[in-house]
Amino acid sequence: MALTSTLDILRFAIEREEDAIRAYGDLAQGAVDPVVRALLLELQAEEKDHKRLLQNIVDGKAEALDIPDVEDLKLSDYLIEEPFDPAGGFQDLLIHAAKKEALAAELYARLRDATSDPELRRLLAFLIQQEKAHKLKLEQEYEKQILQED
Repeated sequence: MALTSTLDILRFAIEREEDAIRAYGDLAQGAVDPVVRALLLELQAEEKDHKRLLQNIVDGKAEALDIPDVEDLKLSDYLIEEPFDPAGGFQDLLIHAAKKEALAAELYARLRDATSDPELRRLLAFLIQQEKAHKLKLEQEYEKQILQED
């Protein structure tokens, strides 16, 4: 798929959100720990909201994009990700999910850097910040739940 227009980028982003919705749903179904399951379902709901926002932009229903500056704790940047098992622990889930969000932000950053169209660059900057916000939430949860235990 050639991503040369705003609509192409939006459709691509919606597909990525749908992938994330399915992935978090599948992981939630396999999760044994109720805390892990609840977090996965919360992440799935956030991805659904993100998809709805993007679809509203496609449908011309969205207002101007607010692009907040999102802090990066970089916690997950230094953590080693083991193969993820939804029946596994909360710590592994947080690391896995944070790394997925970081990869999504990196993908959008590469797309942004590949275009000179100001409208596309603004849309991609918004998407980057959305993914970074998800990563931040996961890292804050890691800091609160895992680092406090040590």
